[in-house]
Amino acid sequence: MSEIFQNIIIRMPNWLGDAVMATPVISDVKKRWPYATLTVMSLAGVASLLKGNPHINEIFSFSHQNGFRYRDDRRDVITRLRQGKYDLGILLPNSFSSAWWFWKGDVRTRVGYARDMRRFLLTHPIRPFPLQEHLVTTYKRLLVPLGIPLSQTAPELFLTEQEKAAAKEILKQYCIPEGASIVGINPGAAYGSAKCWLPERFQEVIALLAKRPNTYVICFADLAGADLVHNICKDMPPNVIDLAAATTLRELMALIGECTVFLTNDSGPMHIAAAVKTPLVALFGSTNEIATGPYNHGEIIHKHVACSPCYRRTCPIDFRCMTQISPAEVYAALLRHLNAPHHFSNLHHPCP
Repeated sequence: MSEIFQNIIIRMPNWLGDAVMATPVISDVKKRWPYATLTVMSLAGVASLLKGNPHINEIFSFSHQNGFRYRDDRRDVITRLRQGKYDLGILLPNSFSSAWWFWKGDVRTRVGYARDMRRFLLTHPIRPFPLQEHLVTTYKRLLVPLGIPLSQTAPELFLTEQEKAAAKEILKQYCIPEGASIVGINPGAAYGSAKCWLPERFQEVIALLAKRPNTYVICFADLAGADLVHNICKDMPPNVIDLAAATTLRELMALIGECTVFLTNDSGPMHIAAAVKTPLVALFGSTNEIATGPYNHGEIIHKHVACSPCYRRTCPIDFRCMTQISPAEVYAALLRHLNAPHHFSNLHHPCP
C-alpha cells in the first residue's frame, strides 16, 4: 500500500505488558509517515505508559469498556473518532468491539487481524499468522500490508529527567545510598496465580538478598497484589522495602529503571523492565516465553514440564512448572547480575 496517510490512529492493547510489546508499532508507523499526525487510543489505566513517546502526537484515553458503551471522560468515543477524521486505523486488539468503534467512527482504512467475527468491519482484514512467534512480531505483521516490512525495533518507554530524578529522591527517602545494589521484585501477575512463583520462595530469596552488604530489595505490586507483597515483606529487615500499591505507573517505570536487577513473574512490570533495559530474571510456568517473554532481553527460567504452557488461571494439579524452580537457582541467577562490575565506592547514605 503506497498511500500517504495524514491522520493515523493506533488502538493499543488493553493489558499493560501487551501495550509495552506494541510500542514498536508506534515508532515503525511514524518512521514510515513522519509527517502524519499519530494518535494512540488507549485505556486510561495504560495511557500514562505512553507519555513522553516522541513518535506520538496525541494520546486518546478512554475509560474501561462497558459492553459497547465506551466513554471518554467527557465525550462519546464515536464522536471523538469522527472528529479525528482518521484516514488510517491500526487495531492491535483482536476484539469485535474495537473494530466496531473504528467502523462507527468513520476511520477510513481499518487494518486488523480477522478474528472475533469482525472481518466485515475491516477494510484490510489480515489472516492470523499460524506460526508461533513473539507477540511483538505478531503486532508488526499488521504493518506489512501497509508497506512496512518486519523490523528489529524493540519495545521502548520514555522517562523524563524529572521523573528519573524523582525516583532517586524516593530511594533517598528509604535511605538507599547511591551506588548500592537494588533488587526490584514483582511477585504478582495479572490473569491468575498459575503465573506466579510461590510466595514463600520469594521470601527465601529476599531473606538471602537482605544479608548481602549494600544490597536493598524493593517489592512492587498494584492494588490487587498488595496483600501478597505485604505478607512477603512482613518481618523483613529494613533494607527490604514494601512499595506495593504505593507508586503511580510512571513512578514504577522510573524505579524499575533504577534497579540493578529485576526479579519477576511473566507480567506487565517484566515488560517494563525489558523496555527500560534493566537486567532481569523472569520466571515462567503456565505461559510461553516464546510468545510473551521479555523481547530479546533478560534471563528466563522455565522448566518446560509436559503440561506447560497451559495458560490456565490456576493449576489443577501439583504446580510442577513453578515448584521445580528452586530458590537457590533464582538466587544464583540474581547474583550473576549483582556480581557484575558495580561500583560501591563513595557510597553516600542519605539517612543517618
